[in-house]
Amino acid sequence: MDEQTRERKTKETAEKLFGRGIKMPPPYLLWREFDKDLAREFSKFITGNLYARTVLTLSERQMVACAALAAIRATDELKLHVNAALNVGCDARKLAESFFQIAPYTGMPAVNEALAVLKEVLKGRGEWPEKQTAGTP
Repeated sequence: MDEQTRERKTKETAEKLFGRGIKMPPPYLLWREFDKDLAREFSKFITGNLYARTVLTLSERQMVACAALAAIRATDELKLHVNAALNVGCDARKLAESFFQIAPYTGMPAVNEALAVLKEVLKGRGEWPEKQTAGTP
């Protein structure tokens, strides 16, 4: 892939993932404070190469990213990726289910933190229902 195509894919993919929903500063801004060139290259690698691959859909990639972030209890980064997952069509119930799935490997505290993040993001997007029913987030 030529450099111009990679830059275009980076921008397109970033817009799909992070262009709407809750607003929070992306980690890219922090990286850029330390090394602008490295931040740009790292962003192109992650968003322009890895996330632009077609073996998994963007929503499948985000489901994997969210489960991994939940497992390592990276709640700040998880907020960003839960929002991105919702932006690319992940179902909130499936995200919640993926968080329950990590329980045998990480324990319930990680699950509880991930569910709290999901709820916070849904509330911030105006998508958290007022009245809960059994089996729904």
